[in-house]
Amino acid sequence: MCNIIIIHFISLVLIIVSIIQDKARPVFPFTAIVGQEEMKLALILNVIDPKIGGVMIMGDRGTGKSTTIRAIADLLPQIEIIEDDLFNSHPYDYELMSDSIKNKVENGEQLSTTFINVPMVDLPLGATEDRVCGTIDIEKALTEGIKTFEPGLLAKANRGILYVDEVNLLDDHLVDVLLDAAASGWNTVEREGISIRHPARFVLVGSGNPEEGELRPQLLDRFGMHAEIRTVKEPSLRVKIVEQRSKFDTNPYMCLKEFQEQQDELKNCIIEAQKRLSNVTIDYDLRVKISEVCGTLDVDGLRGDIVTNRAAKAFAAYNNKDQVDISDIKTVITLCLRHRLRKDPLETIDSGNKVRQVVDSILTE
Repeated sequence: MCNIIIIHFISLVLIIVSIIQDKARPVFPFTAIVGQEEMKLALILNVIDPKIGGVMIMGDRGTGKSTTIRAIADLLPQIEIIEDDLFNSHPYDYELMSDSIKNKVENGEQLSTTFINVPMVDLPLGATEDRVCGTIDIEKALTEGIKTFEPGLLAKANRGILYVDEVNLLDDHLVDVLLDAAASGWNTVEREGISIRHPARFVLVGSGNPEEGELRPQLLDRFGMHAEIRTVKEPSLRVKIVEQRSKFDTNPYMCLKEFQEQQDELKNCIIEAQKRLSNVTIDYDLRVKISEVCGTLDVDGLRGDIVTNRAAKAFAAYNNKDQVDISDIKTVITLCLRHRLRKDPLETIDSGNKVRQVVDSILTE
């Protein structure tokens, strides 16, 4: 008993220290990132419409993948949740409530709310399925003799961003679990007589280096978008990137102050796009052309069609438009289809040339 209390105390101290460090540690501003427009656009579109299905970012080492992903999370406005809820339940949207909160709302209970930063959860490569999905709270089982649920990373990431670095090195079974939860928006856990179902609506972001291996085509297809990034070759841009990073490392708060206006402008643009998204429409003729492109490229299934439609709407909303046009589709379609052309696991992912050739022949002004 004494050992359990000591372990619990140490864990609590580590959590508090981690929270303090996270609050104290400044994040590199998103608008200060030079280049990598493809990756930045994919991330912005996914936070505007999480139903796009996440983004897979593949590129060389040291190209700012992790920095950019953490920067987009820091840019987003705070979200309102039910206070002390384990699953970041939304106070008004039934689809984003856990079952226990739904029951309380239906019973007319008054629930207090609070605002938190958008959750940004890192999934380590060595994580087990129990750590990801949740499991039995062993401590309570031993000390109180009751079975209770201990939430996993999917619960913590609800209504936020779940980031998996080196996703191509993650066990395929865990990748499947993540993609299933991201697609359905729910996580169901059956453990030792306990059955728990909770919302798991998050933007799944994976990154990796293609030299270390690709994901299987069946798993890769489940990501909504695929962004490729390459090391910047132009000397002047490389110097600018180094200067920005040095400036931030020397005085991060001064750097944040310098980019505060641009950060606020982009944040407001994202908020307005989220509000406008439901009113954006896409003509039937354009939807037919999207499907014609997918058919010509021999894309398996209909995910490519669905994701391209959603991404085009998100991009139109981002550009303050209520109607999708051909230029919106051309901007996003390569990101949505490039990774769906691979049939053989030994093949490499198309750089986008094949998609662009077909698009240019079908999508004419």
